[in-house]
Amino acid sequence: MPTLSDDHQERIRHLLAMSPVMPVITIRRAEQALPLCQALVDGGIRVLEITLRTPEGLDAIRRLRAAMPDDVWVGAGTVVSRHQYRDAEQAGADFVVSPGSTNPLLDFAVTASIPLLPGISTVSELMVGYNLGYRAFKFFPAEVSGGMPALRAFAGPFPDVRFCPTGGVTRELADQYLALDNVVAVGGSWLTPDKLVEAGDWQGVRAHAAEALRTLGPGLRPGKEPE
Repeated sequence: MPTLSDDHQERIRHLLAMSPVMPVITIRRAEQALPLCQALVDGGIRVLEITLRTPEGLDAIRRLRAAMPDDVWVGAGTVVSRHQYRDAEQAGADFVVSPGSTNPLLDFAVTASIPLLPGISTVSELMVGYNLGYRAFKFFPAEVSGGMPALRAFAGPFPDVRFCPTGGVTRELADQYLALDNVVAVGGSWLTPDKLVEAGDWQGVRAHAAEALRTLGPGLRPGKEPE
C-alpha cells in the first residue's frame, strides 16, 4: 500500500512552520480576491487557505498564483473529493486542506502532485491517516470536537503528530491553542473580518494581520514543527 512520501511530509511541515496563523478565506466577490490576499501578505502572512465553498474559489487561486507567484503559499480549502483535488492542482494551488478524511481522498493525496493537510476530529480518523504516513492534520471543527483537552489527549498515543486546529478558534483562543506542544498553527476566518472585507478596507486587513503575527508569533516556539 502506497504511503505518503518524504517530499509531501516536508512540504506540509514547511508551510505550517511558516506562520502561526493560517487565514481561512472565502471569496464571495471575484474583485475582492487579489486586494484581500495582498493585504494579508503585506501584513506578513505567507500561507493562505482559499476555500472552495464558493464558485469564486478556484478562480481566486489562479489569479493569486499569477499575481504573486513567489510571495505566498496558496492552499485550496474545503476540498471533499478527488475531483476538487484535481481542480486545485490545475488551478495552481500549493497544497490542499480537507475538512475531514475519507479513504479515497487520503489515498489519492499520497500520489498527487501537491500535498494534503487532512482534516480529522477523532482518534479513529487520525489512525487511518497515520497508517498512510500522515503526521500533520487539521483538527476540525476544533471547539466542538473537544478543543484543547482533546489535543492534549491526542499527544499521548501520537507524540509525533502536529495539528492546525480550525473551527471556533477565535483570536482570543488562538494563543492558548498555540501554547500546546502539538499545535504548530491555527486557522480561522477571524483574520479577515467581514466588516473590513465588505468595506474594502484593505489597510485595516493588513493592520489586523500584522497585529495577529506580532502578538501570536511568539507562540510558535522552536521545536514545535512536526517530526
